Amino acid sequence: MNTPSEFALSRRDLLKLGAGSASVIAIPTAMADVPGAREPARAPVVEKVNFRVNGKKQSLQLDTRVTLLDALREHLQLTGTKKGCDHGQCGACTVIVDGRRINACLTLAVMHKGAEITTIEGLGSPDDLHPMQAAFVKHDGYQCGYCTPGQICSAVSVLQEIKDGIPSHVTGDLQAGATLSAEEIRERMSGNICRCGAYSNIVDAIEDVGGKRA
Repeated sequence: MNTPSEFALSRRDLLKLGAGSASVIAIPTAMADVPGAREPARAPVVEKVNFRVNGKKQSLQLDTRVTLLDALREHLQLTGTKKGCDHGQCGACTVIVDGRRINACLTLAVMHKGAEITTIEGLGSPDDLHPMQAAFVKHDGYQCGYCTPGQICSAVSVLQEIKDGIPSHVTGDLQAGATLSAEEIRERMSGNICRCGAYSNIVDAIEDVGGKRA
């Protein structure tokens, strides 16, 4: 049977047509295996978060994915708490939550509803320094100063931990609890990195406040 010339296809044209048809069929099938590929964009989940920061009640409407660090810096403008590595490795974002020091970059704000939060701004002011702040100045416990807010918040908590008898990895007698020593301080402060290397001065400042030095 003869095919009319207007409907004639060369072998090359036929192969191209077949390949194109297969691609059209395969693309939707492949996309169906991609999670959420056909789902419409979802609006962020927002929750009301109430807590006390530096003694003041705060109420924020926050995306549930917002970290405590970003809530403090971006929403409350408490920029003393620094964003360093943003992975919990440097300690620059250390704040005190319900009496315990934590890395604010590793926790979500919505996890701390009703909490009592203290940042470097809540420890003291330029006219009324916290004893630990004054000791850091006295012993030159900082150089560039970027890590200093986290260092000071952590140092205040370290003294409280020792006072409460909470042991560390270098505590010799777990029953008796910890005592103030340079070794204890270095171990407990090891999560706070000072890229300027002011470690010995930081230890001196903490010992001073802890009462070991005159």
